[in-house]
Amino acid sequence: MNPILLEVIGTTVQEVKEAALHGADRIELITAFSEGGLTPSLGLVEEAIASVSIPVNVMVRPHSRSFVYDADDRATIVRDTRLLRETGANAIVFGALTPEGKVDVDLLERVLEAAGDLPLTFHRAIDKSADLLQALDVLLAYPQVTTVLTSGGQPSALQGLACIQSMVRQAAGSNLGILAGSGLTAETVVDFTREAGVKQVHFGSNVRMGGHALAPIDPERLRALRSSLNTITV
Repeated sequence: MNPILLEVIGTTVQEVKEAALHGADRIELITAFSEGGLTPSLGLVEEAIASVSIPVNVMVRPHSRSFVYDADDRATIVRDTRLLRETGANAIVFGALTPEGKVDVDLLERVLEAAGDLPLTFHRAIDKSADLLQALDVLLAYPQVTTVLTSGGQPSALQGLACIQSMVRQAAGSNLGILAGSGLTAETVVDFTREAGVKQVHFGSNVRMGGHALAPIDPERLRALRSSLNTITV
């Protein structure tokens, strides 16, 4: 039996070190936190990976305007993914939709090919899809997609609980795990995790000073969260 996996957002090498030191099991490395996360520089990726022994997943997202990408965006995404293969990243974090709100299968397949052996987390683009369960069904067809980050289509995972429960049931028996994120706290995560049935959770603002996205990681908050999660085994 293992405790719930804790993924923490890092935007600098120092944050990555702090997260690893105080209880994170995995890092999601991004830049531009206030824009929902964009692709970090190669220098940051390499330094972050070298600084810790825990896995570092890396965001591939060229801008925050939408999850619908034009030809230039697509070329950039594929190029970034190829470059990240050489860094020692644990996984790519990516998501894209068609104008109709469906998973952009064409771009997804290009990214998976560019990623080589790297697994892929499909991020909260899924929360903007026209039908989350239909989108998840598409992703389940790709073994390389090992994780889906979601708040259940709501601003907070607490509000999206029923949808997340359905997603967990739908993914049962596959190699794809549902990673719940957004709005969770050390006080709510235990009950939420038990009800939702998820085995991994994602934290950003709520492990930072004052709960602010652009503030440094708060070691006390992070340790309290880790302690709460250690009471649950899956």
